[in-house]
Amino acid sequence: MTEKHINAAVRDFLANGDTASIATALAALHPADIASALGDFTPAELARVLEALPVPMQARVFGYLPADMQGAVAELYERDALAALLAAMSHDERADVFNALSRKTRDAVLPALAQADREDLRKLASYEEGTAGSVMTSDYATVTPELTSVEAIERLRREAPNTETIYDSYVINEARQVVGVVSLRDLITAPDDRTVAEIMKTSVITARADESKEEAARRLATYDLLALPVINGGDALVGIITADDAMDVQAEAATEDFYRSGAVQGPHMGGHRGDMPGAAAITSMKKASIWMLYRMRVFWLVLLVFGNIFSGEGIAYFEDTIMAYVALVFFLPLLIDSGGNAGSQAATLMVRGLAIGDVRMRDWGSMLGREVFVAGLLGVTMAVAVSVIGLYRGGPEVALVVSMSMVIIVLVGSLIGMSLPFILSRFKLDPAAASAPLITSIADAAGVIIYFSIATAMLDIPAPA
Repeated sequence: MTEKHINAAVRDFLANGDTASIATALAALHPADIASALGDFTPAELARVLEALPVPMQARVFGYLPADMQGAVAELYERDALAALLAAMSHDERADVFNALSRKTRDAVLPALAQADREDLRKLASYEEGTAGSVMTSDYATVTPELTSVEAIERLRREAPNTETIYDSYVINEARQVVGVVSLRDLITAPDDRTVAEIMKTSVITARADESKEEAARRLATYDLLALPVINGGDALVGIITADDAMDVQAEAATEDFYRSGAVQGPHMGGHRGDMPGAAAITSMKKASIWMLYRMRVFWLVLLVFGNIFSGEGIAYFEDTIMAYVALVFFLPLLIDSGGNAGSQAATLMVRGLAIGDVRMRDWGSMLGREVFVAGLLGVTMAVAVSVIGLYRGGPEVALVVSMSMVIIVLVGSLIGMSLPFILSRFKLDPAAASAPLITSIADAAGVIIYFSIATAMLDIPAPA
């Protein structure tokens, strides 16, 4: 059955009030397929569909809904039904849903939860958005050093139903500090009388709960881990970040970088998360509202309008030069666009390098030298190409001006594009904010000044007053 058929069938069942058939029709489907098939349903329609499903299935489907939809749908649940849903969800996912609820709904649902679930939810939901703690789960397995391999396996057997992964178990002491890690394979293959302390690996890669989630995700990928233990200020184990959570973090970071590189307002729109249900990331451009798309793009476009005034002022300043050699105007778009394009390329490479840790702040000097050489070669190549047109349109003098301008403009544009991400990083700002339109606007203004300054000097035109 295709998503289109699932969508149509569920709509028919809803129209007829046949909730029993909804549960039957969706019972054999994967939760991800259900969430995708019902992607165009309103929150009210989704709430009705989900409430027709068994609670465990509701929880699994809910985990695949977009973040903004999760909050909107959860707000429509009755208190006891919402409490049952949260109790059935994985620990990290229910913390995300809880944070998406209004304060009134959060205060109402907490007393309906079991004490253990309530305390766990409060702990996970308390971590600041964007930190490793905000994406970790408390579904992890632990063992102690004195257990034998047989005793450890028996303990894992008891914990497995409530644990997200048991392949790696973390060895903790009385203070819940991580002293080692042991894999299920090592436990199974070890002699029965070997203790965990004898089997475990004592070199454990960890993340701190208050560090950025992107850094934690990079560490998990760098060391090729299935999960990354998260510790607090006292070095006590408080959770783990699994590989699938890290993939979500990296996908979110990549999306935000794409938005910023195009000078688009960040994916989180609206108020503070938790105060405004549904104010979360746009997950589908196709389904985003016109107003949302407008709000994402208008800020930078309006701001860059004023930035482009400098280009206009530069052209006005060299009015006499333009009047003397009208042919110069023909090459203006070509030259300034080349500078902006070169700058955008350089910025893209640097932002990626900084994001994946391939380039560090200390590398700026060496990268600058390489960029000067590369940009110089690019500028000369482009100058040779454009000089032919310069000869045809304006003669040898104009061709020389255009060629020299091309070399310098490409060089300056490239250095702007390469350096801006480093500068932003130096001031603890996101290097992805060095967006293509921003760099283009800066390079355009610089290109106008460079071009007409060279023309004025080489063509013996009196300098502007």
